[in-house]
Amino acid sequence: MFARVALLVLKKDIAIELRSYEIISTTTFFAAACVTIFSFAFTRDDETMAMSAAGIVWIAIAFSGTLALSRTFERERYGETLKALLLAPASRPAIYVGKLLGILCLIFATEILVVPMVALMFQSPLFNRPGMLLGLLVTGTIGYAAVGTLFAAMLVRARTRDVMLPILLYPITIPVIIAGVEGTTALMLSPPDEAMASLWLALLAFFDVVFVTLSLWMFEPLMTE
Repeated sequence: MFARVALLVLKKDIAIELRSYEIISTTTFFAAACVTIFSFAFTRDDETMAMSAAGIVWIAIAFSGTLALSRTFERERYGETLKALLLAPASRPAIYVGKLLGILCLIFATEILVVPMVALMFQSPLFNRPGMLLGLLVTGTIGYAAVGTLFAAMLVRARTRDVMLPILLYPITIPVIIAGVEGTTALMLSPPDEAMASLWLALLAFFDVVFVTLSLWMFEPLMTE
């Protein structure tokens, strides 16, 4: 029953997005604009440009992820969808997991555009170890989205939600962003430092377990209040 509810919520979110492409088009355009601006802002030094790529990737993911979270729950507020889900006889943690999976799909779709774009515009060896890079992106995105989904749902009825979401989200997710940047940078060294990248990957996996567990535990009382 838990998995069925989560998949139904995910299916609903994907179906709504496929009708309008509102959020995915907004987030991808915003992320691409961030990367383009940063590519012109940095000095044209090959080494500086290449080593800045890791930070730019994760900044674009964080900013576009915040936009995706805000727009997704704004849409829920206008349609009273989240209220209807909470009134339904369904597990609250399952609703949270469904919303989390929907957010992850949006952010992953943005990353498919952003990562190759950064590698091209910053002339960086991001794909030296594609398997480990994928692991860093997946674990880092899950940790970021787990906290973001909880806060965005909690603030859905707040008047200052657009201001409060980044204020609450960024301080909590700083360890995730730092671990992602450091792990990605380790993969771009010559030769790649796989041991260091593996250490940061393990740390991101630990953050995922902690953040997802706490979010599942806190979602129902926060939404009830």
